[in-house]
Amino acid sequence: MSKFASALIAWQRRHGRKGLPWQGTRDPYRIWLSEVMLQQTQVATVIPYYKRFIVAYPNAAALAAAPEDDVLALWAGLGYYARGRNLHAASRLVAKTGFPRTAEAIAELPGIGRSTAAAIAAFAYGERAAILDGNVKRVLSRCFAVEEERRLWPLAESLLPRKGMETYTQALMDLGATVCTRTKPRCQRCPVRNACAARKEGRISELPAPRARKTLPRKEVTWLVLRHGTEVLMEKRPAVGIWGGLWCFPEAESGAKGTPLEPLEHGFTHFRLRIHPLLRDLHSKPVQAESPGRLWINLAEVLGAAIPAPVKKLAMRLMG
Repeated sequence: MSKFASALIAWQRRHGRKGLPWQGTRDPYRIWLSEVMLQQTQVATVIPYYKRFIVAYPNAAALAAAPEDDVLALWAGLGYYARGRNLHAASRLVAKTGFPRTAEAIAELPGIGRSTAAAIAAFAYGERAAILDGNVKRVLSRCFAVEEERRLWPLAESLLPRKGMETYTQALMDLGATVCTRTKPRCQRCPVRNACAARKEGRISELPAPRARKTLPRKEVTWLVLRHGTEVLMEKRPAVGIWGGLWCFPEAESGAKGTPLEPLEHGFTHFRLRIHPLLRDLHSKPVQAESPGRLWINLAEVLGAAIPAPVKKLAMRLMG
C-alpha cells in the first residue's frame, strides 16, 4: 500500500466524517442515491433530502413505481433536476435486472459518470476503482503538483490500496471537502502535509490550475401569472431543457399585458436568468387556457408540486 493511501486511511478512521445517513451500509441503492444527490451539492444540503427520499422510496422498486411528478416534487429545491429524472429512469432498469455489480456496469446507468460509478462500486462492493470528483482533483493536484488534468486519472489509479477501499475512498472525499479546501485549506490538519508538493513549493493557491472565469450571459423571460381566486395556471416544462418535467408559470408572448411584479433572479451553471412576472386576475377561467400540460392549481398545492425555486418563491409572494 502506498504511503499516501495508508496515511489517508489512518486519518479517516480518526478524523473523517462519520454518522452520515448513507454511511454504514452496503446497500447499493442507498449508496447510489446519496452519490447522485451529492453531485455538485454540499452534504448539509443533501441530508434532509436523502432522509425524505429513503422514507418515500426505500428501494429501487418503490422508486420505479412512483410517478415522475412525485419524484420531482420530492427533489424540488435540490437543483440539477436532470439528476432526479435520470435517477427515476435508472431505477426502472435496476428494478427489472438488479443493481449492477461493477463500476463499469454502473456507469452505464442514466446520469452516472465514471467517478460516481467508482464511488458506488467501492462503497457497495469494495471494488478497487478510482474516483476523481472536484475535491479529489484538488487533493491530488496539490499533493503531487499535477497541473494537467489528463494526468490525474492514471495517478488516482496508481494510488489505490489493495484493501480498505471504502475507507480510502471516503478519506479522499473528506480530505477535499473539509481540509484541502479551495480557499483557506487547513494544511496543519492534513495527514499528507509533509509530502505535499504544493505546500513545499508555496503553490497551494496555484493548484489545481484555475480555469479562466467567464462572465455568465444573462437571459430574460416573462412569466404570465393567470390567477382566478386562489388558483393559478401552471404549465409542465418539456422533459428536455431547464427545469425539465417541472411545473412553472407559462412564458408570456411578446406584448402580453398584466401587472408587473418584482423580478426574480436565478443562477444556472452557464447563465443567469432574470424573470419578469406579469399578474393578471381573471373573473372566469378561459376554456382554452387549460390544455394538455397545463392545469389550474390551488396556490397552496403549488408549493407541494414539482416546482423550481423561483416558482416557489413567487407562489409564496402571491399567498401573501
